[in-house]
Amino acid sequence: MTKSAAEVMHEVILSAVIDGLGALRTASKGVPNAMLRDIGAIHLNTTFQDLPADLQASIQSSVRAAFTRLQSEGYTVLNPKVAGTNRPPQPAPRAPKGPARGHVRGGRPPRQPRPEGGGRPEGAPPKGKPPQR
Repeated sequence: MTKSAAEVMHEVILSAVIDGLGALRTASKGVPNAMLRDIGAIHLNTTFQDLPADLQASIQSSVRAAFTRLQSEGYTVLNPKVAGTNRPPQPAPRAPKGPARGHVRGGRPPRQPRPEGGGRPEGAPPKGKPPQR
């Protein structure tokens, strides 16, 4: 029975975490305080180069093993440099030909003429702020 990609990735990530913890233990040479210091130094902004060398090697081998495992399970893993990310150019959107037709594709409907007698009553002051003088 074939496994789903989620199951394969779950196993791969679990294996990578366990290997990483083993690499941290190796990097600390069995000294618990050194291992705690190395773990405490890892935070959200830690870069790959900031990690201990043993942990870097473990991560690299785990990544290689993950791609190999995915390929052996039958999933396709492509290198973007080899696969090529060039898409054919998309045609530019065309403007509609001819006169505008008002409320065809959204937007405002065409303005309706005002009914007779609309607006403010004769002699009434305009609403709003008076103009600055």
